Amino acid sequence: MNKVRRKFVLWAAAAIFVLLAILLAVINGISFTMAANDADRLTQSIADEGGGLFTDNMNDPQQGYPGAQNGRFGPMGPDSPEMKFSVRYFTVRIIGGIAQVTQFRISAISEQDAADWAMKLSKGTTGWTRGTYRYRVYEKDGNTCVIVIDQGRELLASYRILAISVIGGLLLTAISFVILVFVGKRLFHPLEDADRKQKQFIREAENEFKLPLTVISANTELIERRAGSSAQTDSINRQVRKMTALVRKLSTLSIYEDENDVSAVSLSDLLSAAIDAEKERYESRGIRLETNIAPDVTVNGSAEALRGVCEQLVDNSLKFSVSRALFTLSREGGRITLCASNDARLPDGTADQVFDRFTRLSNANGVEGDGLGLSFVKDAVKVHDGRVEAKVSNGEFCVRILL
Repeated sequence: MNKVRRKFVLWAAAAIFVLLAILLAVINGISFTMAANDADRLTQSIADEGGGLFTDNMNDPQQGYPGAQNGRFGPMGPDSPEMKFSVRYFTVRIIGGIAQVTQFRISAISEQDAADWAMKLSKGTTGWTRGTYRYRVYEKDGNTCVIVIDQGRELLASYRILAISVIGGLLLTAISFVILVFVGKRLFHPLEDADRKQKQFIREAENEFKLPLTVISANTELIERRAGSSAQTDSINRQVRKMTALVRKLSTLSIYEDENDVSAVSLSDLLSAAIDAEKERYESRGIRLETNIAPDVTVNGSAEALRGVCEQLVDNSLKFSVSRALFTLSREGGRITLCASNDARLPDGTADQVFDRFTRLSNANGVEGDGLGLSFVKDAVKVHDGRVEAKVSNGEFCVRILL
């Protein structure tokens, strides 16, 4: 349960981080897009006025901007009348392959640098250059003109928003993680308490069943010694073995969820050993046993739990195979795949039900079992951060485990 809680906290924190990242990316995208649009409106205004910011009227306070008189310009942004005093730009006209600087209101570069720069930009249309400069290329009287404006000051606000977004996003993610850890403890406390009580009940039930079963088995053996075996004693022994196996399976619940018993385990050896132990029984039933087990496939996990997985798969295949059973184990990169397939006659649409506890399908009629085998396989694989699936294809029933 602690592992489930940790996964909940990590996944929730990751979801918050992704949502914040998307939100802040949209905000910053809009901010930089608006900055680009403002710059384009400004360069378009310069182009519309012949390549200069209304220089004929700059020293006439009565006239000011021509556009201001017809209500074209607003008090803020690229349409502000104050823009003529603050914008930093240059305009270059290219005549016969020679760049002529027609307007030069910028101090960061020289006129020669402006001419050379404009020649390089003359093949484009509009965009950013040298990081914070916006340019526009247009045709005027059959000649190519290039306008370049310095938007560094205007972009500063956008970059500040970006920095605040990154720092704020990381800070909010960290705060959310702390809150989720606290909330996770309170949220999962009832579940962890119920899980602890369940494990305690299983341990107590195991201990309570062991003594009566031992007594029944011992007394039955004593009766058989005195009076010989009979149908009644055989029935008692059979039921005692069934109950003992059930108690042993119940006890494996705690084994599968024990996170402390972890080591490097050779899954190849465990599967081979489980198959070798049942090979004679396969042969006696006339089942053709095929294996394709890659050597030296190791897993970090519980040896007891993984041994139980292999034994349950082999036992399940032995019970339900008709004439053929196949076991394969392979590793591709970091993914381990274990497959157990056979020609069991499984009812259609019931493959996923085989992992439900105490579930016995119609093909299990007359087959000894308690409906717990594959459910324990699923539990053990889940504890090892793996995935198990079952399907029926071309008459073949296959259990596939991915670790």
